This record gives sequence, C-alpha cells and structure tokens, in this order.
Amino acid sequence: MVTCGVPAMAQLDRLTNGDAVAGLKAALEKGSHAAVAELGRSDGFFGNPQVKIPLPGSATRAERAMRRLGMGKYADELVLTMNRAAEAAAPEARALFVDSIRKMSVQDAKGILSGGDSAATEYFRRTTREPLHGRFLPIVKRATEKVNLAHKYNQFADKGVAVGLVKKDDADLDEYVTRKTLDGLYLMVAEEEKKIRKDPVASGTAIIRKVFGALQR
Repeated sequence: MVTCGVPAMAQLDRLTNGDAVAGLKAALEKGSHAAVAELGRSDGFFGNPQVKIPLPGSATRAERAMRRLGMGKYADELVLTMNRAAEAAAPEARALFVDSIRKMSVQDAKGILSGGDSAATEYFRRTTREPLHGRFLPIVKRATEKVNLAHKYNQFADKGVAVGLVKKDDADLDEYVTRKTLDGLYLMVAEEEKKIRKDPVASGTAIIRKVFGALQR
C-alpha cells in the first residue's frame, strides 16, 4: 500500500509509535466488537451463510440419507442447536479479544499496519487462537448444556446408528462448535478490518482515520 508513490513503511515512519499502536488497537477493538455484536444475536450464526455451522464429518454425509428416511427433523434440530450454542457463547469473547489486543507490541503493530488487508486479523488468529480456544471451550460447553445439545446429538446419532450411517463417537461436538465459533469470529473481524482499511474515514474514530488513512493510496 502506498500514498502518492510513497511506500507504506515510509508513511508509517511519519507516525509516532503511540499513534501506530493506538490506531491498530482501536481498529481491532472496533472490528472485534462489531463481529461479536453481529454473531452474538439470534440467527447471528444460523442466519449467516458465511459462518453457519453445519453438521460435522460423516454426520454431514449422513444427513441427506437420513432426510430420505424421514429423519430430517433430527438433523434440523441439531444444526439449529449448534448454531444457537455458538450465538450464546459469542458475546463472551468480547473481553478475550480486548485482553489479547492490549498485549500487542509496537513492532507488531507497525508490521501489521504495512501488511495486507487482513494482516491484523491473521496476527490475531495466529497469536491468540490457542488461549482463546482454551477459555472459549468451557463457555461453549455451558451453552450446549443449556440448550441440551448433547441430548439432541445423541438422538440424531442413535437414529444414524440404527441405519448404519453414523457413530455416536464420530465427533466431539463441543470441540467442533468451539472451533467453528472461533472461525466465524475471526472471519467477521477480518471483514471489519478490510472495511476500515478501505475507508478509514467511515470509521468515525480520529486515530483510526489518521493511522489507516496514512496507508491509503
């Protein structure tokens, strides 16, 4: 990215370290908050084809056969329940994102700012996915218990076993839903980051406009 023929790094050199870090952190907080708000509501996952959580593994392949056998309602209930669990858990991620953003160094910030359209999100994914996963899994478990996901999955699996299509231990659904929920969050954060990089003026935040505006052509 360049501005009037000046390389992006040269543009960054004109910013203070404080501005560079503050601008990036503000953008990440804005993007992560928007992602959580979008996903942490009814149909945030279920109604969004980009992040909707499908049945895992062989269960997906079994779905069509089960529908042909008149068992489609079990598949429908399971898919809805998995996505409702993700929607219930998503709001809890807000504080985890903020905590991770605050640990970012000046060096990291300047490197990310001169990177691609989703460089911040990729850095975020690379450095925080494991600890976020460790803290997010219990939240998903509580959410799946609340909506009785395990019972619904067992119902689905029992029907699949009865016709030789699926095994009860085919997948760890809490792990699966956790992974897919995190994937959805990162995807939406990346979308927000791209918007900010493309049109920092629309962000409504002075520091974001200043830092990302310096990177525009």
